[in-house]
Amino acid sequence: MLEFGNASPAPAADLIKDTTEATFMADVIEESQNTPVIVDFWAPWCGPCKTLGPALEAAVTAAGGKVKMVKVDVDQNQGIAGQLRVQSIPTVYAFYQGQPVDGFQGAVPPSEIEEFVKRVAALNTEDGGLEEAIAAADEMLEAGEAADAAQIFAAILEEDPTSGPAFGGLLRAHMALDELDVVESLLANVRPELANSAEAEAARAQIALHKQAADAGPVAELRAVVEAEPDNHQARFDLATALHAAGEVEEAVNVLLELFRRDREWDNGAAKAQLFTIFDALQAKDPIVLNGRRKLSSMIFA
Repeated sequence: MLEFGNASPAPAADLIKDTTEATFMADVIEESQNTPVIVDFWAPWCGPCKTLGPALEAAVTAAGGKVKMVKVDVDQNQGIAGQLRVQSIPTVYAFYQGQPVDGFQGAVPPSEIEEFVKRVAALNTEDGGLEEAIAAADEMLEAGEAADAAQIFAAILEEDPTSGPAFGGLLRAHMALDELDVVESLLANVRPELANSAEAEAARAQIALHKQAADAGPVAELRAVVEAEPDNHQARFDLATALHAAGEVEEAVNVLLELFRRDREWDNGAAKAQLFTIFDALQAKDPIVLNGRRKLSSMIFA
């Protein structure tokens, strides 16, 4: 049986701040890549906000660094409120890895505020006690020792069956071994706590992209079509699929970003959906993900 030490509490400094339209990207979108961020939309004239805000701050402080909080004065930052379709206040959103993942509107009882913050904080799966073992297994996987890594991840899951990073590592190890049937079986029988985790979504995204690769056309031919017909959105989308299948992930992302810039509503927002699929399939801190999400968010919030 593997032995792990106790996790250290996260620092409680710099947990709560005010933001503006100029700093929203850094304070929320970029910060949430590492730590969940709760965004409180309020106004000085809003009565319920005066009760909700302090209650949220207290619950965030009690979470000990597992979650942060950002406050947005909607009177001073109407652009942000409009982009996120805030129609009444108080409104509260939770962001994780650059995306809104939870939220509520209106005044709620203190017990619901505490449960909301606990639920958001639970997205932060960092655990110092498991960190070294997971890091070692990740190194094995990167070194091509997928079978050995799978054994380590499985052992970690025996110690902590709800460990998202270990579950994600196990899925990635079996993907590296080209054992898609094992991955699909693990996803079909996943624990409820992990069913909608980032790790599970990443595996589903990887499977979807793997299946798309089988139908990808020749990159050179598709690139020629796009150059000759810049408004051929289907060809541009197909080019991105072919590039991803060829391992040119960053260029595939750039092609999809250009498609989104040209027509974000094309095919029911297919470019944005495909971008999220690619982002989900990669590690959250992958530079391609960080840069891609930043560029996409800039377009969305422009």
